[in-house]
Amino acid sequence: MAQTYEYACILPFLSLPIPILLGVGLLLFPAATKSIRRIWVFQSVLLLSLVMVFSINLSLQQINSSFTYQYVWSWIINHDFFLEFGYIMDPLTSIMSILITTVGIMVLIYSDNYMFHDRGYLRFFAYLSFFSTSMLGLVLSSNLIQIYIFWELVGICSYLLIGFWFTRPLAANACQKAFVTNRVGDFALLLGILGFYWLTGSFEFRDLFQIFNNFVSNNEGNLFFVTLCAVLLFSGAVAKSAQFPLHVWLPDAMEGPTPISALMHAATMVVAGIFLVARLLPLFSFIPHIMNLISLIGIITVFLGATLALAQKDIKRGLAYSTMSQLGYMMLALGMGSYRSALFHLITHAYSKALLFLGSGSVIHSMQTLVGYSPKKNQNLSLMGGLRKHVPITKTSFLLGTLSLCGIPPLGCFWSKDEILNDSWLYSPIFAIIAWSTAGLTGFYMFRIYLLTFEGHLNVDSQNYSGQKKTSSYSVFLWGKERVKVHKTDLPLLTLLTMKNTEGACFFTKKLYQINKNTRKINQTFITFCDFRNKNIFSYPYESDNNILFPILLLVLFTLFVGFLGFTFNGLDILSKWLRPSINLFHQNSKNLIDWPEFLKDGVFSVSIAYLGIIVAFFFYKPLYSSLTNFNLLNLLVKKNIKILVYDKLINGIYDWSNNRGYIDVFYATYFLGGIRRVSELTSFFDRQVVDGITNGVGLMTFILGEGIKFIGGGRISSYLFLYSFYISIFLLILSLLV
Repeated sequence: MAQTYEYACILPFLSLPIPILLGVGLLLFPAATKSIRRIWVFQSVLLLSLVMVFSINLSLQQINSSFTYQYVWSWIINHDFFLEFGYIMDPLTSIMSILITTVGIMVLIYSDNYMFHDRGYLRFFAYLSFFSTSMLGLVLSSNLIQIYIFWELVGICSYLLIGFWFTRPLAANACQKAFVTNRVGDFALLLGILGFYWLTGSFEFRDLFQIFNNFVSNNEGNLFFVTLCAVLLFSGAVAKSAQFPLHVWLPDAMEGPTPISALMHAATMVVAGIFLVARLLPLFSFIPHIMNLISLIGIITVFLGATLALAQKDIKRGLAYSTMSQLGYMMLALGMGSYRSALFHLITHAYSKALLFLGSGSVIHSMQTLVGYSPKKNQNLSLMGGLRKHVPITKTSFLLGTLSLCGIPPLGCFWSKDEILNDSWLYSPIFAIIAWSTAGLTGFYMFRIYLLTFEGHLNVDSQNYSGQKKTSSYSVFLWGKERVKVHKTDLPLLTLLTMKNTEGACFFTKKLYQINKNTRKINQTFITFCDFRNKNIFSYPYESDNNILFPILLLVLFTLFVGFLGFTFNGLDILSKWLRPSINLFHQNSKNLIDWPEFLKDGVFSVSIAYLGIIVAFFFYKPLYSSLTNFNLLNLLVKKNIKILVYDKLINGIYDWSNNRGYIDVFYATYFLGGIRRVSELTSFFDRQVVDGITNGVGLMTFILGEGIKFIGGGRISSYLFLYSFYISIFLLILSLLV
């Protein structure tokens, strides 16, 4: 068994030859490398599959034996400075390695078809393989310096992948924003690492935990400095996992390809911060107030992410804010000391969110078949609707992922999220109320995305697309009066699409509209002239290819059954037995078994809240041709003069809050960026007018004085002697007075 663990160090490096060989091949032999590009994809999947099999094997051994394995070797030895490199295999490492490899394989298979027509196909797979390698190295690291090295490599990969389409200004700006925002957290992380090394003299986790435990037991060290170092370490996780207030980069990161969004939100970039806090939790648990800070940041992120997702019009951006909210749940659980619940939700959320992102990519891929649809339109929820008849497999899988994220049993996220919700009551009733109310918001915004995408009528009816009839228009407009404009750059070759400008029914506007069954029946004329010799022009969305559907269906199976990891079979809780070595490292709120009857009893309340959010979403976004049309709630609101308050003030306020990203970006732009610019302008003014002014003034005065003195000279020696004697006399007089 020990011999198997000794070879765990090769896990991060099995897939490393792919990006190296691809980079060399594209640089030296581009034509030959591109001619066999499908072989490179096969090799990437094969090598990552070997890593997955190895990780699963190690995890099974760990479950059976319940021990951790660490191997280190000396790297730098210089007097008092001693640095080691190595790897550690414990439950946290095994869980993360399985997530990275399984989701990574699904994304690789998915990307083969999704990115097939992209000119940067091989470059994309080189980045993708290096991303997985960097993340595997991160989770296997045995000390803080090693973690920091791979931490930066993960950041570089995210920068390259977010800005993969760097010719697009939005993508270029998004990767720069992500890079700069994460540099704030990374610099804080580096300061925290150096601070703890100054305190303990070691970077190794086990030495760090043991030495620091002795410090706390003996009341040694400066408590303020220790707390500051811990906050700095936590700041690195805040930036990487998009926690408040360093979350602003996450929605813009959706400018990258959809497969990257799936991998980043499920198993790599954003979960790296959760991994770091979980790894350092034995250290944080000894420091007063730091656990409270972690839980506070977590609960703020939970609620903020949910509210910002309420009215997003971009399908990927809505899912990104959903990820932010769910990561907040994990951070809240870690702050409460619920180590098992946090990792359980990390597992279930990873597969559900990967399913949702890959499903959204399938939707975007299908929308590309519509003539006149640009890349930005493919992700716009207001331009979707009625896709359930054309993409039934994608629709069903997306619905299952949505139900899982909403916490509907028996899907995966129900079991993990309810553990966190139940633990929150024991920690803080205020936090519990916020966390439970956010569960209702999750049901609302997730079903809003689902309904606007798949339900209702087609925005462009394929049967009427030839322009012979009037067709049904877009879904309910979510952001006011809109005029449809089509540019020639948005159209395929030999295709011209002209539309009549119309004003749609507005849901979030100052002007109120009666919501009724005719909301989606706004007529709009489409006239299309197509080159029928081009067989690649389609007039209707269609289901994605098998390479895209296969990973989605596998993730459906994970979403359906991964929640059973938390079940107790014959008195044995598999997940608790798996995590036992890590749970024993600290003592806060640790528990091995769950009272399932009590848990299911409490789960009824959370499921009811989730269903309430779903019902509200159906009321607002479901086409109202059902019995809801006859519901007299609106008349009741009119009688009590509440309609204006609800539909004008509240709804518009919610929309403005979500659409403006909680005004946090505006705050940063106004006070931070604006303040830096004003300080820079003031500094520049001082440099030009004061510093340079003094220097230039001295030179100018010397020039003026020289020009004036040259006119005094008349060429008479007697005059010079007189002036010289006069100056000497004045000097001697002043000197005598001073003495």
